[in-house]
Amino acid sequence: MTRELIDPADIGTHYDERSPIGDELRNGQLHMWYWYDNEDDAPLKDAVHRISRKVADTLGLRPGERVLDAGCGPGETAVFLAKNYGARVTGITVSSFEIDKATERALSSGVTDRVSFEYGDYTDLAFPDGSFDAVLALESLQNAPDLEQVFKELFRVLRPGGRISFSDFSLESAAEPARVKRFMSTLKLRELPTLAEWIARAERAGFEVEEYTQCGPRVFGKKSKYIKAAMDHRDTIAAKFGEEALAEFSRRHLGFFAPRKDQIGYVIVSARKPNR
Repeated sequence: MTRELIDPADIGTHYDERSPIGDELRNGQLHMWYWYDNEDDAPLKDAVHRISRKVADTLGLRPGERVLDAGCGPGETAVFLAKNYGARVTGITVSSFEIDKATERALSSGVTDRVSFEYGDYTDLAFPDGSFDAVLALESLQNAPDLEQVFKELFRVLRPGGRISFSDFSLESAAEPARVKRFMSTLKLRELPTLAEWIARAERAGFEVEEYTQCGPRVFGKKSKYIKAAMDHRDTIAAKFGEEALAEFSRRHLGFFAPRKDQIGYVIVSARKPNR
């Protein structure tokens, strides 16, 4: 299942249009949520933050390490890394809204000495070889027009021994492909690898995969909990953005909910650049 080659500017527009309401709903984090079971009553923003913590913890960050947040969203994750791990974070995105919002968030959080944001296309990074100790990519690799090239670039900008951790969607069942196609179209995905394919892509770029997990049942499998949480915030969102903007946001996301919960997985993969 593939799409036409997607231009980074198109992806930037995609997030410029969706990020403002998403930022409001998820407190500056646009990635998925993590609920343990249907009785877990964690608020949406906390369920989303669990993914940030879960992926970041696999990096084993140390104070002062240089981190590339590849596809940084509105900046809350980068701020979290700086405040809780003492990391120095550079966030990149192709969305002008996200750069402005993330910069504003870093300023209000008092971490501008450790966090910065800039436009960056991860297929052609402007950083020298070995610029970073670690790379974090929360649901940003999914939009890669050329996943092989992106892994190659992230490998290049890591120092020898540097680490990468990423989370993203995976294909769990090829049944009812029309449902999956709607999901991919909504998110502008060019492809949807399986967990094994994600690992293989990282390894082909030179990474040594050290840890991986499939936590789809607690992520996409809990989409009904997200819908309920979003509806609980409906009036607040409508008051801030207007009914028309809310209706358009909802319309644009209909395809996201098309697959069955067993069709879409959610993988977390941690790997290292060989120390040689």
